[in-house]
Formats: sequence, structure tokens, C-alpha cells
Amino acid sequence: MKPYLLCPSCDSDDIMKNGTTRRGKQNYKCRDCGRQFVENPQWKPKDKDTCALIDCMLLERIPLAGIARVLQLSESWLQQYVNASYAEVPQQAEVVAKPTCRLVVQMDELCSFVDEKGNKHWGWLAIDRASREIIGCHVGNRSAQSAQALWQSLPRQYRQYARIYAYRSVLPSKRHFAVDKDSGLTSHIERLNNTLRQRISRLVRRSLSFSKKLENHIGAIWNFIHHYNQKIREKLQREQTTDFSPSFT
Repeated sequence: MKPYLLCPSCDSDDIMKNGTTRRGKQNYKCRDCGRQFVENPQWKPKDKDTCALIDCMLLERIPLAGIARVLQLSESWLQQYVNASYAEVPQQAEVVAKPTCRLVVQMDELCSFVDEKGNKHWGWLAIDRASREIIGCHVGNRSAQSAQALWQSLPRQYRQYARIYAYRSVLPSKRHFAVDKDSGLTSHIERLNNTLRQRISRLVRRSLSFSKKLENHIGAIWNFIHHYNQKIREKLQREQTTDFSPSFT
């Protein structure tokens, strides 16, 4: 055994041989911590900078194959990383507290495709008209049940006080005002739908970028929503800082 070999976990030199791997490489085991390892392994864990760059690229309209080519990653490893990342994305919007007397919400839905059979799934969205924050989301079919699921995804203050403009008349009558596109009262949410299609390739109507896994489809949408709302909050904070900055004149 080589005397300079150290355990990658605890830097101990109390190392013993422990058979070979399935690829025929010598396997070692640390007597202090029990870690098993090989010398100069072909596979190494990705560093934090690489993972952070992947997270940024997932927010852009870039296919996974393109990310794997640019960063020289294994497509299978990248798919596993994406699966795990999207599974951890919270499916509840975080919004800034606002006066209840001025809450106005716009709702709309957009069509997308999941899996190679081209099954349709509808993304239901709700935004605060004043701040442009996305306050609710549901992915399902185009039914009254999905509209109700979108309603339940809204924060409580919006369900109690907001005026809601949408096409469908299945929401509580005290809060909902059915309108059509010509009214202009859903223009902001329609513009958001265009932003989503430009930023998330899975939402392009017919392309090779469709999702094969519904969980990843939903995770990608929520991942964008959290990033989008974060930018909105940063903008609101900058505006508040500018409005209340002291004057020395």
C-alpha cells in the first residue's frame, strides 16, 4: 500500500485495502471513519459553482442537452440533478404583504404539452395587477376543478378581499368578475404568459422541448415563479428605498 494515501473524509493515513471495484480498481477503506474510496476516481462530485451555474441556466430557455454540452456534463447525471432539484421546489407562492383595500387579481391559463404523446396540460396562473407578482399557480386540465384549485392556491388575503378578473365564472361571485380579452382587464396576465413561453422552453406550443415528466414540468414552472417573484420584490425594495431616502438639500 502507498504510504501517502489519505482518507478523503478525515485525512487519516490508517488505510487498508478492501478488494476491488466492479471496474477492477483497487478499493480502500479508512479504519478511522469507515469511508471506502478509490485512488484518482473517475467520478467526482460537482462543485458548488457548477451547480449554481446549472440552476441559473435552468431559468433560461436552454434544453438540458444544451446545458450538458456547454458544461461538459453527463446527460444522465444532469437529468438526475434536475429531477432532484425540481422535486424540492416549493409549490406555494411567497408574496409581499399589501393593503387589502387595493387588491386586484388577473387570472388566465395557457396550454402546454407533456410526454411524447402530446398530452395537453393547462397552466393556471394568477397575478397581482399592481405589483405583477405571481400569487397562484395550478397545472391540470381545463376544467372547473382546476379553476377551483387555482383559487385555493391564492394567499388568504386575496381570497378574502381581492377583485379577480378572469374569463371563467366558476369562482366565488363576491370576488370574481368575468371579463373577456377585449376588456383589457387581463392584459398583464396575458403578457406574463408570453414571458413564460419565452423563458421556459417546455411551454412552447409545439417543439422538441416538451416535458416527458409531469413532475418536472410543474417544478420548472414553480422554479421560474419563485425567481420571477424574487426579482419583483427586489424591484419593490429599491423603489421604497428611493422614495424614503433622506434629503440633504
